[in-house]
Amino acid sequence: MESDKPLPVIVCSGLAESGSERALSALALGAVDVIAKPKIGVRDFLHESAVMLLDSVWAAANANVRARKTIPVTTAHSADVILPPLRQAKAKTKTEPILAIAASTGGTEALEQLLASMPPSCPPIVIVQHMPEVFTQTFAARLDRVCSIDVKEAAHGDLLLRGRALIAPGNRHLLLRSSGLGYFVEVHDGPLVSRHRPSADVLFRSVARAAGENALGVIMTGMGADGAEGLLEMRKTGAATIAQDESTCVVFGMPREAIQLGAAQHVLPLGQIARAALTICEAKGQ
Repeated sequence: MESDKPLPVIVCSGLAESGSERALSALALGAVDVIAKPKIGVRDFLHESAVMLLDSVWAAANANVRARKTIPVTTAHSADVILPPLRQAKAKTKTEPILAIAASTGGTEALEQLLASMPPSCPPIVIVQHMPEVFTQTFAARLDRVCSIDVKEAAHGDLLLRGRALIAPGNRHLLLRSSGLGYFVEVHDGPLVSRHRPSADVLFRSVARAAGENALGVIMTGMGADGAEGLLEMRKTGAATIAQDESTCVVFGMPREAIQLGAAQHVLPLGQIARAALTICEAKGQ
């Protein structure tokens, strides 16, 4: 095979801790995606695994392809099944700015580059990266080792702090909440939303409700449309929004859908997103 035409690879691995580390290494070496081996005896798991496997295969087939043809998808739940839509934007007092990020195919390397550019004083960060359970814990630990900020897999009730990034656990939805003491996260079960669990639409909707104009949403490389509607909801509440540009995406699916919806205020290459995010959040905090 010619070296300039590599074969797209999907890693299918069990959920053993050692296996997840090897799978992450495979992603770092160029694998398109990693999926979990289907389990027997878990309600709806086989059906959901089929949905995610098909999406992964489509992503691999379309990685770095410039064609704009839309791939048909089956009906999927919206974020309504987890969190009711916000009917009217609520006025928000100035509080700590929040950065919410969503990524899928190609996102492991993109997130590492983005988070490695963040200083220890950066705004609190919440992240949805489409990955199976257990893999997200290993992924967070890996990022924590290479970044100057703290990175961890989110746990129910975790507080959002400056210099900390919380990654949604695989197979669980992540929601942002606010209280008199600041922001915290909740971790929930539930059906696939926009064909995923965790879902970017769920996270972004919760950020729109909890933080409103004090937030910044970023949608990055990934297959499908998860996050596009949620990012639009964030923009409608006054939040700033950024989409990764096509030239630096492994798969220009999620950002493209957000751009076409009018959800993205800014379209930037990966290398410019961290600096722009810090500038925007600094302005929001003044």
